[in-house]
Amino acid sequence: MESQPRTIPGELNRVTGEFSDHEALVTDDRTLTYADLRAEVRQAAAAIVDLGVNAGDRVAIWSPNTWHWVVACLAVQYAGAVVVPLNTRYTASEATDILARTAAPLLIGMGRFLGTDKTAELDRAALPALRHVVRVPIEDDDGTWDEFIARGTDLDTADARAAAVTPDDVSDILFTSGTTGRSKGVLSAHRQSLDAPAAWAACGQLTSTDRYLCINPFFHNFGFKAGILACLQTGATLIPQLTFDPEKAMRAVQDQRITVLPGPPTIYQTLLDHPKRADYDLTSLRFAVTGAAVVPVVLIERMQDELDIDIVLTAYGLTEATGFGTMCRADDDAVTVATTCGRPIAGFELKIDAVGDAEAGEVLLRGPNVMLGYLDDPDATAAAVDSDGWLHTGDVGVLDAAGNLSITDRLKDMYICGGFNVYPAEIEQVLARLDGVADSAVIGVPDERLGEVGKAFVVVKADRHLDEKTVIDYTREHLANFKTPRSVVFVDVLPRNPGGKVVKPLLREIR
Repeated sequence: MESQPRTIPGELNRVTGEFSDHEALVTDDRTLTYADLRAEVRQAAAAIVDLGVNAGDRVAIWSPNTWHWVVACLAVQYAGAVVVPLNTRYTASEATDILARTAAPLLIGMGRFLGTDKTAELDRAALPALRHVVRVPIEDDDGTWDEFIARGTDLDTADARAAAVTPDDVSDILFTSGTTGRSKGVLSAHRQSLDAPAAWAACGQLTSTDRYLCINPFFHNFGFKAGILACLQTGATLIPQLTFDPEKAMRAVQDQRITVLPGPPTIYQTLLDHPKRADYDLTSLRFAVTGAAVVPVVLIERMQDELDIDIVLTAYGLTEATGFGTMCRADDDAVTVATTCGRPIAGFELKIDAVGDAEAGEVLLRGPNVMLGYLDDPDATAAAVDSDGWLHTGDVGVLDAAGNLSITDRLKDMYICGGFNVYPAEIEQVLARLDGVADSAVIGVPDERLGEVGKAFVVVKADRHLDEKTVIDYTREHLANFKTPRSVVFVDVLPRNPGGKVVKPLLREIR
């Protein structure tokens, strides 16, 4: 087969030529070979073109891990458009904001999921550009996917769109919350969205014989790029889970002979400590990757010994670096894997911007997989990527003698809840709108299950009364669940420095 351009449609054509009859995607209701997947993608791409979506337009996907997500994502890119994944935990107002900013003409949204119908709650009046909504059937048959697909008859035009895509075209915009409280859209090119996960897959020695259980949500960089796009390039078989359920995961490992299982540390802790673990045959597992939280050495050792996983690695990355950055290697020992994030991958250079003789400093990354920039925000782009091409990550780290990176702190106040980045400024902005709140600050505190959860410190106006439940309920109404603080402490005043900034380390001392 002739060499394909370094684009996602080109990669789909290449892998189909090489692994036509090999299983690409396995879910409870469907099994698709690579030939089946490509056929579905071409028809969905033709349907997207038929709806009037132009090359370069943004198409949003707001749905959980079903086979439709994979088809829709690859189809959007096959049609020359740009994928905008939306977090399924977003409220309708959070989703409306991103749909408005990307001027998406098409949303592939979820039908009823976890008992709610968020797609129906969207404020369509605030979204004049949104002409079409395709509903994916999740918990009942209220979807419009089949009639959408039926529009896809002009395959030649879809193929022409795919052939016109270039490696430097924007493939996706992933939104990451900003420290100002407003999310920023990170633009990645096709070559970046392929090359970075290809490097990740090489560290894990991924091949077409692997069967990959994807617990990470597809809307997250890890599920999308280290999941869908890593499998697409290696011919591995992707087996997504709709929601994480430990017993379902163990049954899937046993029945599907799963070899690859990435996820946050909490997932492995849950599996290791599960009372029914011995009931399942988990011996097929060979490769696990974790990160996004502090990883105890004993957890790595237990994963290697009790789960008998050959390769257990940790990694560090951020959306602005296409989701990647550094990673351990297969021959690193357990202590290195647990206490560091490894060494640069995917062509990244790494340096620590330390002041004076200090070992620790801000982590800087440079290379071909640093983002193209933030959507419609040249000032924020210039602040994040300097004139020499170094991405300022906002994370503080140190390097050991072997060049392994350890993250020691964050310049930003961001914390990680259940594998998701949470930016206190965003929560503080919501709290500022709650009647009775005079001042507030939020920090992340350790949590056994989720890694970290939010703790809010609130100053109440003199003539008002608020209780913890009212504050938490209000934030839950306006924010995704992982951003909602789990506890509230009422204080008379917040500790501030002479410049007026809240001194958050002092908040940790308040009980």
